[in-house]
This record gives sequence, C-alpha cells and structure tokens, in this order.
Amino acid sequence: MAPDAAELIAIESDSDVVTARQRARALAVELDMPSTDQTLLATAISEIARNITTYAKRGEVLIDLVRDANGRRGVRVVARDQGPGIVDLDRALTDGYTTGGGLGLGLPGARRLVDEFDIQTAPGKGTTVTLVKWARGV
Repeated sequence: MAPDAAELIAIESDSDVVTARQRARALAVELDMPSTDQTLLATAISEIARNITTYAKRGEVLIDLVRDANGRRGVRVVARDQGPGIVDLDRALTDGYTTGGGLGLGLPGARRLVDEFDIQTAPGKGTTVTLVKWARGV
C-alpha cells in the first residue's frame, strides 16, 4: 500500500475481521513498528471489528497511515457501523461489562492497546471508534 493511502474494508464476517487485522499489521510493518506494537494494534482492531459483527452485523473499517504536526507517523483505524449504538458508554468502557455474553474486555482492552482512542455513539445511531497507534522514533 502506498504511503498515506487508505483502505476501506467492509466488515460482515469473521474473515473480514481477519483481513482488517492483516492490513493494519502490514502498515505497521511499513512503519517499522516493533512486533509487539504490531500485535497490540492487530488485537485492538480484532476487538473493535468483532463488536461490529456481534452488535451491528455489518460496518466498515478504514485503515490508513497518518502523520502528526511533528512528523510522527502511525496507523489510524476508523471502525464505523449503523448498529444499535451504545446506551451506556461509561459502562461499556468498564472491564467486565458486556451485553453480548463475552468477557467484557473488548472496548476497554482496545483502548489500552493503542495510543489514541475515541468513540462516538448514540442509541439507534451507530458507533464510530477511532484508534491510532504511533510508530516509536519515526
């Protein structure tokens, strides 16, 4: 993928989650991120994209390279869906809280794995999660 190019991946199944994970990892490799950071990013994407398949059934993930004002480069992931939205965001960001029968570590775990995390949601309006993992020393 060319530098600063973006890729949009439709998320409707577990195989789409794997594809998003692989594409983000490939960008992290381009930025010479350490393998541990590549894994953290891939894991965060898996958690967020699986939430799409679990709660909204379908959505999309946009993955691209970004650069901040200081020249630092990173991988940004924007996951969007038009699902039911999150009624109680504070609870959803608390370890152990789940409405889907899982462990309740998805959103709070993803937040811990990346450098920047933002979530916009409203009941009936869907959810957009933005993650950024910055390359160290780049």
